[in-house]
Amino acid sequence: MNKQRDTSKLWGGRFSEPTDAFVQRFTASVNFDRRLASQDIAGSLAHAHMLRSAGVLSESELAQIERGLAQVQQEIDEGAFQWSVALEDVHMNIESRLTELIGTTGKKLHTGRSRNDQVATDIRLHLRDAIDAIGVELTRLQRGTIELAAQHSATVMPGFTHLQSAQPVTFGHHLLAWNEMLQRDYGRLMDCRGRLNQSPLGAAALAGTTYPIDREQTARALGFDKPTENSLDSVSDRDFAIEFCACAALLMTHLSRISEELVLWTSAQFNFIELPDRFCTGSSIMPQKKNPDVPELVRGKSGRVNGHLVCLLTLMKSQPLAYNKDNQEDKEPLFDTIDTVLDSLRAFADMVPAIRPRVAQMREAARRGFATATDLADYLVRRGLPFRDAHEVVGKAVALGVQNGQDLADMDLATLQGFCPEIGQDVFEVLTLDGSVAARDHLGGTAPDQVAAAARRALALLAERPVQDSAGR
Repeated sequence: MNKQRDTSKLWGGRFSEPTDAFVQRFTASVNFDRRLASQDIAGSLAHAHMLRSAGVLSESELAQIERGLAQVQQEIDEGAFQWSVALEDVHMNIESRLTELIGTTGKKLHTGRSRNDQVATDIRLHLRDAIDAIGVELTRLQRGTIELAAQHSATVMPGFTHLQSAQPVTFGHHLLAWNEMLQRDYGRLMDCRGRLNQSPLGAAALAGTTYPIDREQTARALGFDKPTENSLDSVSDRDFAIEFCACAALLMTHLSRISEELVLWTSAQFNFIELPDRFCTGSSIMPQKKNPDVPELVRGKSGRVNGHLVCLLTLMKSQPLAYNKDNQEDKEPLFDTIDTVLDSLRAFADMVPAIRPRVAQMREAARRGFATATDLADYLVRRGLPFRDAHEVVGKAVALGVQNGQDLADMDLATLQGFCPEIGQDVFEVLTLDGSVAARDHLGGTAPDQVAAAARRALALLAERPVQDSAGR
């Protein structure tokens, strides 16, 4: 454990009285921005190496800073670092400890930079890592979804519009619709990553610095594509955080829509699927209950992320250039968005591949609700009827079926011919569920062969993505 920290302000020379104790607590951010410690140290190391190249630091001073920052990182990793609210934020806590460890050389590290460009750099580094980790979990969810779809390319279920039975589809086709949403989410996140991957370091407080810095060097060292172009914008821009939260809000909206279907499908009224017990809970009073808590909670968390997006938009809407203290409020909603998205994706990536569809119940549900009515209309059109006339014929047949409690496929040929004499014995081929889905044999259709081919293409797209571990590396 390091000794008691010197909490004298690193900026206090201009002030004639100490900060009020309440104001000190109110304005401090260290309780949440300490999360940026590793990124702050990485940025400091890149900055120190650049200062050495520029002749601002000597070789021995650079070595001292490297050793000191390595010890600081170790103390943080081991939980031995003493964080101080009096030192306001992660940057001043780390710099203060570094100065304790190596003396005056520690004070030279801040040459040519400001906390303004430091924090802008740290957040970009942190968010870049977070997007990579989210990409790993999103890919894992997509792979599980696609593989389950491939297993059920021919499993018939009802397709819905207005939550009313519309036309038969396959379970695999429905799952691949989920994947299409998630595929767009991945693309948006990668686009966001590309735009944020520019280095603000060297913009200093707002106008740049008089020291002979090399911003290209620090950008390369930190894995950025290039330095940012304008120092004013560099320290005050939070577009990247807002864009990420917008991408996250869309992703969570998709997970919420999927959650709603899972909740419906697990109900006794639908009984389409079963979720493993490990993703559900029971009731304290009703012993028969098995509640789909994971999808319900993810559905609820979408509102949380939407709120964070609105928070950041509101935060930035009236800020003049350049940096303002308001921007301290960007981190908590951003961090919580990252955590919420990651946790939701991890839960879904574990849960979705473990879904057990109730094939017989799905098929029986597809038989109800006159799901092949459109197939009969299409059949009549092929026999020469105008579509509107065919639509009217089928509507009358459905009305009789409703009256008698009889599906179209269960009516005999004579009954069907009473509505239209053009109907022949071959009509029963299109009135079957399997015939209906097989007839949609085109790109994007629900025919089993098309679903199987779409699953293969989707897996091939995943295989083209960069290979990363669960930490986004």
